[in-house]
Order: sequence, then structure tokens, then C-alpha cells
Amino acid sequence: MGLSAIGLGLCGLTAYVFYRSFFAFILLMPLGFLYPIYKKKDLKKKRLRQLTLQFKEAIQVLSSFLSAGYSLENGLFMSMRELEALYGKDAMITEEFERLAAGVRMNRPVEQLLAEFGERSGIQDVDHFAQVFGMARRSGGELVEIIRQSAGVIRDKIQVQEEIQTMTAARIFEQKIMNGIPFGMILYIDFTSPGFFDIMYGTWMGRLIMTLCLAFYMGAVMLSGKILDIEI
Repeated sequence: MGLSAIGLGLCGLTAYVFYRSFFAFILLMPLGFLYPIYKKKDLKKKRLRQLTLQFKEAIQVLSSFLSAGYSLENGLFMSMRELEALYGKDAMITEEFERLAAGVRMNRPVEQLLAEFGERSGIQDVDHFAQVFGMARRSGGELVEIIRQSAGVIRDKIQVQEEIQTMTAARIFEQKIMNGIPFGMILYIDFTSPGFFDIMYGTWMGRLIMTLCLAFYMGAVMLSGKILDIEI
């Protein structure tokens, strides 16, 4: 509800700045209701990033228990307890390891459980780990060493992602400021020089120009977002 209200507020501001028309606001309203979907994508990315970090810690914990001589079933159970202490019982990774431990107790293949975890979460690292884990078990490889190496690869990847986020944080902040500058300029001129933009709102040519300006503005916002959205 809150995100929808923000979306409608942005639509109202856009309709006022570019058209000075309540009818334009009515036309833009559907976009306001789509704003929560747009924000949910950002929230999903943050959750995936958080879950990836937790998964890296989880397989390191599992590796330590297997190195100490625990069986896979007991190692998963002990890892679940450790993750519960680290992140809480309701954390995403704790719930996923509860499913893994319950599945192993039912004699289900661990690689299948991990593959299901990867499918649910959408994290490619989990799916890749499941494939490596399955091949290691079938070939009789050293599970502890494979898990340790996989954790190292995921850790290195996450470190690169964090470095990129650190380097682009200032640019993202600048992007947000730049996104608001056109609105601020028009409102400032309209406040200090009333009637300056009347011709842009009172004629068809003016409305056409403002529509083109809005289209260019939205294109620039989307392009800047794509440029700063760096995936590894």
C-alpha cells in the first residue's frame, strides 16, 4: 500500500510538472500501481545478495563440521544450529538448511535437495554447488576439500561484487540526485517566474514538446540504471 502511494505521488508530480493536467494524472495512474513491482525487483536483488552471503557462510560452517569428522546428516543438523545462532531461526538460510537436514533424514540425495534450493532461491551459485557436489559423490571425491574450494570461489565472487558496489555507490547516489534535477528546475522556475511555462501547457505544440522531454527523461533514467546495474 505504501509503495502504491509513492507511485501515485510520483505520477501526480509528473503530471503537474510536465502537463499541469489532472487528465494526465489519470492516464499515468496505472504506472503508479506498477511502481511496487519495480521496487520488488530491487528488494529481490537485495534478498538474493543477502542469501548468497549467508550461503557462503553456511557451506564454510558445513565444511568445518565435516572436517571434524561429522557425518553429512549430522553436519547439516549442526550447521543448521550454528546458522540459527548466527542469523536467527527465521533467517532464509536457516530455513533452507532445515529443509536440507529434513530431506537427508528421509534419505533423499543431497545434490537433489541442493538443486531444489537453487531453483527456489534463483541463486546460480547454489545450483553450481549442487552439480559439483553430485559429481564429487558419484566419483568418490573428497567432499570436504570440494566444499572448501567451492566456498572459496563463492567468497571471491562476493568480494568482487562488494568492491563493485562500493565503487558505484557514489555514482548511484549521484544518479538519484540527477533524476530529481529536472523536476526541481521546472518547479523552481515556475515558482520564481510564474507564467514562464504557460505556453508549454496551453498549446498542442507545447504539450508535444513536454511529452518528448518526458520520454527522453524516462529513457535516460532507465539507461543510467542499466549502466550502474553490474552483474557478475
